[in-house]
Amino acid sequence: MDTKLLDILACPLCKGPLKLAEDKSELICKADGLAFPVRDGIPVMLESEARTLDVDERLDK
Repeated sequence: MDTKLLDILACPLCKGPLKLAEDKSELICKADGLAFPVRDGIPVMLESEARTLDVDERLDK
């Protein structure tokens, strides 16, 4: 994913920053505990498509 795009994207719920997952398949919002999928290089920024982070992911373990 283009780093310029990542710089301007924000969580659609809290408007907070997003972090690209190491495998580049998700954009993670720590504040809301959600991971938004990236499909074919396109972020899907819909709450209904996001998965909830588990406790270890929220704590970066």
